[in-house]
Amino acid sequence: MIVREAHGLSEPSGPAGRPLSWSRTVAREAVHRVSVAEVLLTDVRTHGDNRFEAAAQWPRSHPTFPHGGDGRHHPLMIAETLRELGIYIPTRYYAVPAGAHFLIRDISYRLDPETEPRAPYGASDITCLAAVTDVRTSPCGRFVTGMRLDVVLSAGGKLFAWAGGTARFLDGTTYAETRAAVHGHTARRRLRAAVRPSPAQLAVPAARDVLVVRDGGVVYLDPADPRHPFFFDHWSDHMPGLVLLEGARQAAALATGGALTRPVACRMKAIRFTESYPPAVVECTSHGRTCVFRLRQAGICTAVGVLQYL
Repeated sequence: MIVREAHGLSEPSGPAGRPLSWSRTVAREAVHRVSVAEVLLTDVRTHGDNRFEAAAQWPRSHPTFPHGGDGRHHPLMIAETLRELGIYIPTRYYAVPAGAHFLIRDISYRLDPETEPRAPYGASDITCLAAVTDVRTSPCGRFVTGMRLDVVLSAGGKLFAWAGGTARFLDGTTYAETRAAVHGHTARRRLRAAVRPSPAQLAVPAARDVLVVRDGGVVYLDPADPRHPFFFDHWSDHMPGLVLLEGARQAAALATGGALTRPVACRMKAIRFTESYPPAVVECTSHGRTCVFRLRQAGICTAVGVLQYL
């Protein structure tokens, strides 16, 4: 898991210039969103030396991730904030082209339930302190092709979460060549006796939020709504990283009969692309309050990870 001390991150104290703003979101294109309603980031500023401070607002009324009965936000909001920062910072400060393809290699977060924010009213204002490390460049050294981002999140002056991830940035030609190598695995496969769990079984608000089905005792990643406003805000030729993470969370909830639904920590590594078809198998094994998961497609492991619960 991410340890903030390893990267010298601590609670943001605020720069000498203007304060961060939560008044309006950043441009939707800057975080690869089509809908303005799905944008969380509101402000990002550099502190120099690969360090940044950012503001995000987590809405209380998010349709996919509504707050809990006590005002707590869904933990996946941490992952989405990290995803948006992982696109905004490279394109704004490292000259990565806005049209580049961003590929998640690994992602993790850790949440402190004792200090996490509650949202009894409209929203929670989140402050992020981010550090960029392990910047990779092309052989000629002119283009940034990857980096690691570690983030500390606070609200109301209290640290409550740590997140981090590594991403690659591919230009159109390289991406097309990479995708061509796995194109043969994208054929459709019909699940003959698939049963879709109810939203209540998976702790999601509505039927459209269900990402898994059970077929003959096997759980598959098969989203109920391929045009879901959050998970598929824009078209993708493969399963997005947050779909894999939420699909694993749902599979864990299903495997434990609803005993494990709200992970306070996670770690996932994407080994290769997870295609939309055939549906990937999601395997989960629980060990007390920990659930280890693996996604397999056409007999090949595409992602692995672990979810931890209180």
